[in-house]
Amino acid sequence: MQKTARDMILSLGLIGLVAGVVWLFIPHDDSDPDLKRVDYRVDLLTARRAASYPVAAPVGLPEAWKPTSVRYRGEEGESWHLGYHTPDGEYVAVEQSTRKPVLFIEDATQKAEKTDVTQRIDGKTWTRYEGDRYDALVLEGDGSTTVVTGTASFGQLTKMAQSLRTG
Repeated sequence: MQKTARDMILSLGLIGLVAGVVWLFIPHDDSDPDLKRVDYRVDLLTARRAASYPVAAPVGLPEAWKPTSVRYRGEEGESWHLGYHTPDGEYVAVEQSTRKPVLFIEDATQKAEKTDVTQRIDGKTWTRYEGDRYDALVLEGDGSTTVVTGTASFGQLTKMAQSLRTG
């Protein structure tokens, strides 16, 4: 009985030693993955031709703002999406759609709640939404709803909203 317990302890020690050696030789990269920059120009032109509303995209953002995702889905309320990775590692997205505003805003903002705070950006009144996952700036009108949303600060969301142009 005593020999069996000793053998088991030695076996566990050997397994732990082998696992430690293997762990040392496996590369460990704890940094964020390098996100690929997407070229959204063709998608933007396509969306602008197809949509019944003026499709917005940023103009003049610094190079450090990296576009990482784009899509236009005409069959889903003419939904336009353009996602960005900000210089400080946060996420910002421009979402537009002709879907019913209440449902679209809930989806785009990850269920953020409307606040009483508004702000004027380029002569238009945007409403702030605050949530557990995303915050957002929302502009309703022109036959569509525009949402600038993400994990970034309201300062970064405002910077994106200020850069939006429709043509």
